[in-house]
Amino acid sequence: MKVTKTPIEGVVIIEPTVFGDERGYFFESFSLREFAEKVRPVNFVQDNESKSKYGVVRGLHFQKGADAQSKLVRVVEGRVLDVAVDIRKGSPTFGQHVAVELSAENKRQFFVPRGFAHGFAVLSETATFQYKCDNYYAPHNEGAVAWDDPALGIDWQIPAAEVILSQKDAHHPTLADAEEQLFDYNTDYYA
Repeated sequence: MKVTKTPIEGVVIIEPTVFGDERGYFFESFSLREFAEKVRPVNFVQDNESKSKYGVVRGLHFQKGADAQSKLVRVVEGRVLDVAVDIRKGSPTFGQHVAVELSAENKRQFFVPRGFAHGFAVLSETATFQYKCDNYYAPHNEGAVAWDDPALGIDWQIPAAEVILSQKDAHHPTLADAEEQLFDYNTDYYA
């Protein structure tokens, strides 16, 4: 697999080695050994999948405290714009984001470490989104930041009038108003 660093330390784009012929293709979507060597040691414990239609924005979500999660995300049908936002107070990249297009065609994966908010926008008619988490979902420790916080400056590549949100995602605080929920850059959330 090829690992590409992004402007935010720890957030990486992963491209598998794809073997194809007239029958189709094959690739290894995950290897614990190779991931630990090239990205970081992570013990994924839960796999999730969602299907959404064009215009759906999910996020920007995270799990707090001892329930913090890393995510390894990919798209198996359609295409999305996937976004990771640094919400670690004191970080040199605090409030900055990385956005990458993930699709069934490009087969890219995106690693979002602990300490980041995560979300995606569906750019195709539909998209099936899969992701691994290294901690179990804990509803009592959910956190989120508003997808449209102007301070984040995220171009979701969808006109605002066409964005479809859940009731919950329509009412998250801005990054500035989420101060108590955020991570501390000097804390090791993997320890």
